Amino acid sequence: MLRYSPVHRQLAGAAAKVMARRTMASGNTDLVTVTLPESSFEGYNLDVPSLEFETEKESLLKMYKDMVIIRRMEMAADALYKAKKIRGFCHLSVGQEAIAVGIENAITPKDTVITSYRCHGFAFMRGASVKSVLAELMGRRSGISHGKGGSMHMFAPGFYGGNGIVGAQVPLGAGLAFSHKYRGDGCASFTLYGDGASNQGQVFEAYNMAKLWNLPCIFACENNKYGMGTAAARSSAMTEYYKRGQYIPGLKVNGMDVLATYQASKFAKDWAAQGNGPLVLEYETYRYGGHSMSDPGTTYRTREEVSQMRSRNDPIAGLKATLLEKGIATEKEIKAYDKEARAYVDEQVAAAEADAPPEAKMDILFEDVYIPGSEIPTLRGRISDDTWDFKNKTFLNKVY
Repeated sequence: MLRYSPVHRQLAGAAAKVMARRTMASGNTDLVTVTLPESSFEGYNLDVPSLEFETEKESLLKMYKDMVIIRRMEMAADALYKAKKIRGFCHLSVGQEAIAVGIENAITPKDTVITSYRCHGFAFMRGASVKSVLAELMGRRSGISHGKGGSMHMFAPGFYGGNGIVGAQVPLGAGLAFSHKYRGDGCASFTLYGDGASNQGQVFEAYNMAKLWNLPCIFACENNKYGMGTAAARSSAMTEYYKRGQYIPGLKVNGMDVLATYQASKFAKDWAAQGNGPLVLEYETYRYGGHSMSDPGTTYRTREEVSQMRSRNDPIAGLKATLLEKGIATEKEIKAYDKEARAYVDEQVAAAEADAPPEAKMDILFEDVYIPGSEIPTLRGRISDDTWDFKNKTFLNKVY
């Protein structure tokens, strides 16, 4: 059975690149030509990416496997929440898997990603294990944020959250882009937000700074049609979010097609790396479930609408059709991938459930305030006798 750990995925990716170079050198390439529908892109003051590109067959298989794992992980979270093993907020991305997978396959580990609370798939694609994501949701010590953050606060190398304040991650993403430009590393910041956050003033303030300073920031709106329970047209005077940058070029992308999201994300990364400054992307997508687990998602849209999106636009089914059409995998092989993904996620669920919650120790509250070894002697608390002594790991109980 395949194991989809971060190390395994990195090694597999490296091996695929080496194999691609070898086969190309020998003249026996393992490349496939992808031709996207004309409806894949719409540009604003921008020439859209090419609708035709070449990629390795192994890359397409990897995208398929990643999307299946993310969906299985989200379905597991759904079941755990209904079993009351996950409490509090929980926002799932079933239906939107193509965006996280398309972006990650188009960028490098040195590029940075920041998003809002629908973040589980992004955390996985940036290197988090399924176990660490689910353990975090269940408040386990082995969770990616040590069980302290839950659904909205997940972080991984090059991934700056999972942010719970609507739109507040956008200026943070501009700051990440500033750091890339300051260091001159040729990387970009993919700064994601939803259509519900698109009218926030801080989004436009970040646009202004990014354009003024020519920052390599990709502002990416995940337009899943509904901000909580409000349809986009009822909250936004203009729903063409890719045109919102005004003085920043924009690109609308079919976010239900992982190959379109990949091509657009690669285009955007190259655009920023070449010193062209920011870009506004709009990934047009759809969430099959409600805004969160507390929202059935049926009071403001019809079941027929959801069913139609599932049957006609599903990103996993779409890529499966491409794999079959191009002879990259057979129906039997795809079923085997699906079975392996299901077994892997089930295994990760069991491991996460078996882990312990954080110990009831006060020093756990303060362990992530500073990088170990860089702590200040004491940290003032809510009231004077709440001052924490880092060295002795206790409260001073000193009244000032």
